[in-house]
Amino acid sequence: MNPTVRRANRPTLEAVAARAGVGRGTVSRVVNGSPRVSAETREAVRSAIEELGYVPNRAARTLVTSRTDSVALIVPESESKLVGEPYFSDIIRGVSAELSLSDVQLLLILVRSDAERRKLADYLHAHRVDGVMMVSVHGDDPLLEVLERIELPVVLAGRRSELEPLTHVHSDNVGGAAAAVSHLLRRGRRSIAAITGPLDMDVARGRLDGYRKALQLGGVPVQEDLIERADFTEEGGRRAMAELLARRPDLDAVFAASDVMAAAALSVLRAAGRRVPEDVALVGFEDSAIARHTDPPLTSVRQPIEEVGRTLAKLLMEQIADPGKARRQVVLGTELVRRDSA
Repeated sequence: MNPTVRRANRPTLEAVAARAGVGRGTVSRVVNGSPRVSAETREAVRSAIEELGYVPNRAARTLVTSRTDSVALIVPESESKLVGEPYFSDIIRGVSAELSLSDVQLLLILVRSDAERRKLADYLHAHRVDGVMMVSVHGDDPLLEVLERIELPVVLAGRRSELEPLTHVHSDNVGGAAAAVSHLLRRGRRSIAAITGPLDMDVARGRLDGYRKALQLGGVPVQEDLIERADFTEEGGRRAMAELLARRPDLDAVFAASDVMAAAALSVLRAAGRRVPEDVALVGFEDSAIARHTDPPLTSVRQPIEEVGRTLAKLLMEQIADPGKARRQVVLGTELVRRDSA
């Protein structure tokens, strides 16, 4: 068939509107990913688009709206961390699920060096994407200053501090950690150690604050030699557990700020002849697949990571649709999942 004929036979925006029983503007809002459409109407429009085989004219829309129909998810970490920590895959799954409701494409960008950071800054200043999401927020990351300056919608998974000016979403790290340590106290444990994440991250400081809070409320003094800093990695968890055992062989419980580090701590405890949970109770954080497959299975704080990803994308799409929208903070609840390790 002649290409000109094919183009002439393409269904129009008006045809989609007629099929869905809505106005042309409503179809346009659905196609552009606007949140200002009810779920029922969005589904009717999407069904009409599918039935008619309507394909939006992206080139024309870009000229009119200056939109690129793409957003970036920035991960300032190495490939090994991206692959090795379940947190990142769950975030990506949630972001992708939310964006599947629109025609927006997702770009995954790793930033591992100063050179890559400068290159990304130039890319963002050129407005090659409509908005940015960022995970693994470190307080001293210069990329955050770039994100504050550029005139693009930005949403963070995490924050630098309680004064974070950018829109962000995170789990209740303080409350989740406090629940974990309170559980250990109720089980009669008193020498409870903590393996933290990097303390330049609010998520790690929050979990350490929750640990301290639970001990204080339980009338147990906080002992600094029972706290060991790590970095959310397997190797960091292993090293921290070995240091704690050497320094405080009398410890009877461990709260690790991630499941990856808790699993590593478990292997060190086993190698040292310590039974879990008989000699040392152990709790992790995240309730990832790792927690369910250790021996014994890990008690862990469940945080809704996939929901964090969904919320991340939803907040960004709202900002793109309404650039004047006030910046927001969303905190999602956590839940302690009890298993055999504690």
